[in-house]
Amino acid sequence: MQRLALRTQRQQGITLIESLIALIIAALGILGIIGVQMRTLTDTSSTVRRAQAIRLIEDLSERLKVNPNAIAVLGSYTTSFSNTPTQPSCGTGSSGCDRTGQAENDIYLWKQGVKALPMGAAQVFIPPAEAGLDATERRQLGVLIAWRENESADLSADDKKNTDATQVRDADGTLQSTATCPTGYTCHLQYIPVSARCAPYKAGSGPLQYFCAGA
Repeated sequence: MQRLALRTQRQQGITLIESLIALIIAALGILGIIGVQMRTLTDTSSTVRRAQAIRLIEDLSERLKVNPNAIAVLGSYTTSFSNTPTQPSCGTGSSGCDRTGQAENDIYLWKQGVKALPMGAAQVFIPPAEAGLDATERRQLGVLIAWRENESADLSADDKKNTDATQVRDADGTLQSTATCPTGYTCHLQYIPVSARCAPYKAGSGPLQYFCAGA
């Protein structure tokens, strides 16, 4: 009887150890599943924010199309990350804006929309390939939108090559940066064409003028 009792006790101890091991394995499996779900949520959030950035760039492109003289005042659409445009008086009045005032009002309203992104900021610039051209020959703008991701650490330089979308491949195959993403931010870069709805005309040494259909 004593031997049977001892054997039973030993078997109960072994069963307890097996149960603890099973619990540990189950806990590790659950932690792994939670980690995968968190990574999926992070990737989904990044995708949503990038889609928002693309929609914002499309919005600016539509504003350029609405302004018939946009190509004549491209410089008024440029802005840096740190710049906070103010709304021109014509944007709140009933008299309407001239072409420069319309551009300033467009960029003011557009930058207000960029703030919908987490710590959203934006830079609009003349592409390097067109920086040396005459103002009447420029036909596009570069738009770089930046936002903060919910990450535990800032992105490394190697990570940024895959996330900030500011790298373009040159003719020889090397990657070149056409714009700089702020440290600790994720960025999306896109170039938008500007429609030449107004024909430039210059008579002799007189000032450059623009004639638009219906104007």
